[in-house]
Amino acid sequence: MKKAFFTLTAFMAFSIFVEAQDSFDPDELLVDARELILDDKYIEGRKIAFRALAKYPDYADILILVGRSYAWEGKNDSASIYLERAIIASPGYVDGYSAYLDNLSWAEQYNKAEEVLAKARQNLGVPLPDGLQYKESRLLYYQEDYNGAYRIAEDLFKKKYKNENLLDYMQTLQRLRRNNAVGVTYDYDSFQGDISSWNTFSFYARTRTKLTGTLIGRVTQSSRFDDNGTLFELDAYPSLGKKAYAYLNFGGSSASFFPEFRFGASIYYNLPKAWEVEGGFRYLQFSENTYIYTASVGKYVGNWWFNLRGNLIPGTGNSLGTSANLQTRYYFKTGEDFFSLQVSSGISPDEETRDPTQLLNSYRARVGYQQLVTERFMIYGYSSYSRDELGPDRYRNNLNLSLGVEYRF
Repeated sequence: MKKAFFTLTAFMAFSIFVEAQDSFDPDELLVDARELILDDKYIEGRKIAFRALAKYPDYADILILVGRSYAWEGKNDSASIYLERAIIASPGYVDGYSAYLDNLSWAEQYNKAEEVLAKARQNLGVPLPDGLQYKESRLLYYQEDYNGAYRIAEDLFKKKYKNENLLDYMQTLQRLRRNNAVGVTYDYDSFQGDISSWNTFSFYARTRTKLTGTLIGRVTQSSRFDDNGTLFELDAYPSLGKKAYAYLNFGGSSASFFPEFRFGASIYYNLPKAWEVEGGFRYLQFSENTYIYTASVGKYVGNWWFNLRGNLIPGTGNSLGTSANLQTRYYFKTGEDFFSLQVSSGISPDEETRDPTQLLNSYRARVGYQQLVTERFMIYGYSSYSRDELGPDRYRNNLNLSLGVEYRF
């Protein structure tokens, strides 16, 4: 009897000792596992996470961490197992759906992602939380439903959803959407009596094809220097993948104040944190050939967009001309309603109506406003003032007013 009592007592003591040895705070293990996994030590981190899950199998944050670690390794099927468990364990926890949708997007399992979104609507209600709506928009983008993706993104922008990439993302969608339009622009240039005023009308039509991306045809008719002239142009913005696109421009005219031939090409690349960089080349054939190398960097910050452009213009001999342009926009209710401000020095390579060989320098300030009045009509207006240097101690002031309207169909 004494022996049996001793054995039972020893067994209970051992059990208590073992349990004490394996007692832990799961929150602390979560922190330790996350630190290792975020340091790309996936296996070591998961070992700690599995230890916690053995005792707390429904700990959603640990299940999500394990799922994300597998997703970051490209093991999407394994990730789905743990993320599915996380949703079952905590059906009202947004982070589980968010991680699951990321994994399915990376795996291009869009049908399964639609099922997860349906579960989220059932458990979280409609409308979905803003973060999940943004992921829904991204899923539509990956499936090339750019109009559907844009509608969701635009609603989020109106609600002031905080995401540093949102405005940049909306501009990408706007470029990719099939958006047929026609428009007209009128420009009036006054030179305060130095020379007669210029009157310029520009007519354009825009569409989109898979090959060219956005395609714009433009005809510009202008009267200046007691003469009339017409410039014909074609712009294209072909896609170069999800993060890059190109700009191509061809044009020509028989008028002396327009380039006889112009060509432009640039490549734009989207970087993380809503940055965009561009590099390109412009060729203008006036009485003299002009070659321009251009580069820019842009950044979206909240409702603001900032862009700084620099241009190099090789001249005769070893001379090198430069020009610079700083532009900012503040966006209002949508990604197309904005106020803009621009200051520049020198001649922009994209000002096709000016001959850079006729000016030594130019200093310019410009303000503008654009608004999408309805889904089909857009209006815009700009005003600028420049002081052009024509020669030593010889300047000319230029006031420009520009008005335009666009109809979409």
